Amino acid sequence: MIKRVHLATAFVPGGGELRLYSHDRDFMILLRRDELMSTRMRGSEEALAVQTIARLGGKAAPRLLIGGYGMGFTLRAALAALDGDAHVTVAELVPEIVEWARGPMVELTAGCLDDPRVSLELRDVADAIGATTASWDAILLDVDNGPDGLVRAANDRIYSPVGLAAAKRALRPGGVLAVWSAASDAGFTRRLRAAGFAVEEAKISARANGKGPRHVIWFARKAG
Repeated sequence: MIKRVHLATAFVPGGGELRLYSHDRDFMILLRRDELMSTRMRGSEEALAVQTIARLGGKAAPRLLIGGYGMGFTLRAALAALDGDAHVTVAELVPEIVEWARGPMVELTAGCLDDPRVSLELRDVADAIGATTASWDAILLDVDNGPDGLVRAANDRIYSPVGLAAAKRALRPGGVLAVWSAASDAGFTRRLRAAGFAVEEAKISARANGKGPRHVIWFARKAG
């Protein structure tokens, strides 16, 4: 039997302890006993990029903000779907996540962080959102287990009415706020609508082959 191997530990500012493990050719990141992400389940993270970009309708030279990097599934899927004039900014709060991407998981990373279309910012995505007005065609958020601040209590501000208002200001007309979650949340759907977004909630298989648990992505569009 192949044993799981603990490779590294990192601490989320204002949050818990993240642990990186390998198991044969797979990797996983755990928060306490909760598996936050794994190379065995990437389908919904890839769909976060692919389906958001599809909703932009072929917009020329789109600008995307992704928070956070995770294992890079969303970023790599976005780069594969975008042309050479696009630009993607990745906001990642935990520096070790990037170190792991360039270290133990370098084969998985496949050079995506060095793509000329990519800018990496080691900062809270909430700060990146709040610093801009009408800057992004899409904001893609996968910074927690959903809109409930599991990893870090401060993440709640992203999903609050104030945080949603900031995201709406940061989007260009017709822009899309896409939010990944492990499960549905009717209260969050109501907050998105109260913030003035046109909301679509999609259930996506966790695995690329359509199997495994079903995750949720909210696609919230700002009026054009």
